[in-house]
Amino acid sequence: MKLFKNYIAKHLKALSIPIIGMIIALGIDSTFPYLQKIFVDDIMINKKDNMLLKFFMIFMILTLLRSVIGYIKEYLFDKFALNVAKDMRKDLFSKIQTFEFSFFDNINTGELMSRVGEDVDTIWDTLGFGIRLLIEAIILFIITLVIMLKLNTFLTVVSLVVLAPVSILGLRFDKKFCDMYEKISDQTAEINSMAQQDIAGIRLVKAFAREKHEISKFLEVNNEYYNLNVKQAKLLSKFLPTVDFLTNLAPVAMIIFGGLLTIQGKISFGTILAFSSYIMNISFCVRNLGWLINLLSQNKASINKIYKILEREPNIKSKDDGYNPNEVLGNIEFKNVKFKYNNEEILEDINLNIPKGSTVAIMGETGCGKTSLLSLIGRYYDVYDGEVLVDGVNVKEWNLEKLRSNMSVVFQDTFLFSDTIKNNIDFGNENSFEEIIKVSEESCAYDFINEMELKYDTEIGERGVGLSGGQKQRISIARGLLSKSSILILDDATSALDMETEFKVLKNLSNRRDKPTTFIIAHRISGVKDADIILFMKDGKIVEMGNHEELLKKQGYYYSIYCHQFKDFELIKEVS
Repeated sequence: MKLFKNYIAKHLKALSIPIIGMIIALGIDSTFPYLQKIFVDDIMINKKDNMLLKFFMIFMILTLLRSVIGYIKEYLFDKFALNVAKDMRKDLFSKIQTFEFSFFDNINTGELMSRVGEDVDTIWDTLGFGIRLLIEAIILFIITLVIMLKLNTFLTVVSLVVLAPVSILGLRFDKKFCDMYEKISDQTAEINSMAQQDIAGIRLVKAFAREKHEISKFLEVNNEYYNLNVKQAKLLSKFLPTVDFLTNLAPVAMIIFGGLLTIQGKISFGTILAFSSYIMNISFCVRNLGWLINLLSQNKASINKIYKILEREPNIKSKDDGYNPNEVLGNIEFKNVKFKYNNEEILEDINLNIPKGSTVAIMGETGCGKTSLLSLIGRYYDVYDGEVLVDGVNVKEWNLEKLRSNMSVVFQDTFLFSDTIKNNIDFGNENSFEEIIKVSEESCAYDFINEMELKYDTEIGERGVGLSGGQKQRISIARGLLSKSSILILDDATSALDMETEFKVLKNLSNRRDKPTTFIIAHRISGVKDADIILFMKDGKIVEMGNHEELLKKQGYYYSIYCHQFKDFELIKEVS
């Protein structure tokens, strides 16, 4: 019902034409056995030769008309199914885009690919073939049954009695098929996920010579998929032969009883011949019931999984009347902020007041909560307690698109698309080429890009394969600078740069006109010492805060890192 209400109903007008065509085509199909009766009884037995030309003319016209209508019907049914699949795939992809970061933390990419790929294709097959087959079977069954009852009621009842158990059998096997396809769908997602991870990480696998290990892991998953499909085949082997036996039994019963009636002179030879063809029509409808139940079971499993995504509401979303100012200034404030992830406390009692245009550097050990702290500004995650305010307004009250479109984030995990360097920097914003060159210069990417044969039109591989870590980071920084946001977050975005390049990039950032409120996560003193505010975090708390000179005087955590990186005292003095 959900599928009909949300998708099929939208295209009912497009579906009406092929259904009308189907009714006409099946009506024509149903006349052929009756024409056989006329040919045998009237032309062959009763010698009405004057009807022969007229008979063949009618037969040829109906055949040609059936072919044309059949073509139109098949094409329009497929087009209808494609439109539904296109809409569903678009809705799935759009829905996935609305989900919060934590959703993607807990789901495999391969599983989502299965939902958008194989599961939607199953629905496409069901609508393009299965539903067409169902409608066709219902219409054909009704038309044929009416004609058969008109020809001979007794033979019709005999045929229906023989075929009735098929429907009972179908209902019995439906639940078993659905459960099996649920498991197969899950295992397909598992295979996709493992293949996606291994192909994406093939360089790591080869670097450690772990090909055999990965193959053995894949074989385990693949064997489970194989076993599930073998179980499915066993179910089909129990169901389909029984259906075949019963559908083959109907013509046998008709021949026995029909033959007796013909010998007794109660029906004509042409009638029994026509009845044989109509029995085949009924058998066709019932025989296809097996394949239909199999296909509908797959469809049911796929729909259930698709609707788990479509009906899921994002945990983080904008209010309908969310705060949407004309200008975002970039004042940031944290008030008694606490943050939990998977019931583990990550941040505790964070209080900060960052004026617009400030540069804030954050240091601390891995896992101390640096990235989590900055993820709260764009509301990629929600606080457990307290408030995060941007320009004096709680981020929960903001229009999320407005807030995030005024932020630029260069993540620690650099991601580049399989596209040109120019398109990776521009990221669909349609900026001028001059602006792209300008941010490339500011991020120190201009020189190495121009050394390439195709320069900005150079195609880079998936995730930037073919570029060094530093080159990828500089392209990502250029992308972040191009948006001219009020808030800029560099999450360890210069870790792959040498100290000289890092110094140039950060200096260029500080000299920008309309400087954004900038947050820098870094592990090197050279990357943070010029910041207006330096935070040192430990175990989810801010244990030190101040500028470079103030923190050195405290001789605490920051001072220890400083001394470790600049062991020679004279060098320390020179740098400070």
